[in-house]
Amino acid sequence: MINFASKSRKKMIKSILKSTIVLLFGGLLFSCGDGSQEDVVNVYTHRHYEADQQLFDKFTEATGIKVNVVSASADELIQKLELEGASSPADVLITVDAGRLHRAVSKDLLQEVSSSTLESNIPSKFRDPKGYWFGLTYRARIFAYSKERVNPETLSTYEALTEEEWNGRVLTRSSENIYNQSLLASIIAHHGKEGAEQWASALLANMARSPKGSDRDQVKAVAAGEGDVAIVNTYYIGIMLNDSNEEERKAAEKIALFFPNQDDRGTHINISGAGVTKYAPNKDNAVKLIEFLSNQESQELLANINFEYPVNPNVEFSPLLKSWGEFKSDDLNLSVLGDNNSDAVVIFDKVGWK
Repeated sequence: MINFASKSRKKMIKSILKSTIVLLFGGLLFSCGDGSQEDVVNVYTHRHYEADQQLFDKFTEATGIKVNVVSASADELIQKLELEGASSPADVLITVDAGRLHRAVSKDLLQEVSSSTLESNIPSKFRDPKGYWFGLTYRARIFAYSKERVNPETLSTYEALTEEEWNGRVLTRSSENIYNQSLLASIIAHHGKEGAEQWASALLANMARSPKGSDRDQVKAVAAGEGDVAIVNTYYIGIMLNDSNEEERKAAEKIALFFPNQDDRGTHINISGAGVTKYAPNKDNAVKLIEFLSNQESQELLANINFEYPVNPNVEFSPLLKSWGEFKSDDLNLSVLGDNNSDAVVIFDKVGWK
């Protein structure tokens, strides 16, 4: 007989140890970069992309301000900020998804920022209304469909994927994934909790397999014939098409992209974003860094290296993103995704979407 209690304890202990390592590492890193000795900005980031480090280096070159970085999962970084409290060395929190940024705000870990530069560079729908966080890039949550088995004319909306013709053909991640939580949060905003529950239940019934894996795994599953259409974020397709791993490239080449809901509200989008921490010891430097990341040069680099859409409206899309065509995006203010997150989690649990 499997001892589930024992397994649970082991999982909890593993999580605590991992978080402790992150805390200790962060403390050691920042103790080596003492803000009293040099001009610094301390960044806690969930993002792990080459483009980000390039931009941090460019920021240092342009301003003389050294960027100290601690990388971990969003949950670990939020927990770290909570435990450190007023003694936290962190100045900036960078993470993906408005739902996570909302979580940091709800825990009183970020502070309001007023910046004419940020307001000029970043449209209002990509910013928290009170200035707690600012979007840096956005990605669309689209359909990746099999070129061989799906006629794109049969695709239309998120809602239409619940129809009988898609039974046993849909692939997506688990309900624990913040991207799916935010998608459902947007559906709550448009259809109410009852309508969102009906959608989640019906889509679950149409899945080709139990929800699991990453967005890349969904694309590879479509390529392997396990399902015909997957719900994924756009930038994963760009990364896979340019991956040094041949398997990743070939899988991405077997699918095409479809932007749903173009005849009504538009395709659901989400962001990566940044906020100044509540007790930032280097607040001015933190604001300067976020302003730098929103300028035209930085946004162009993010768009071309990481295949993300720039939030700065003066920046052109990368050639690959242009090749996917223009699309209408949902104009819902992204702060609503955080507001509806808890309801989305409850609905997923209620319908049995694991």
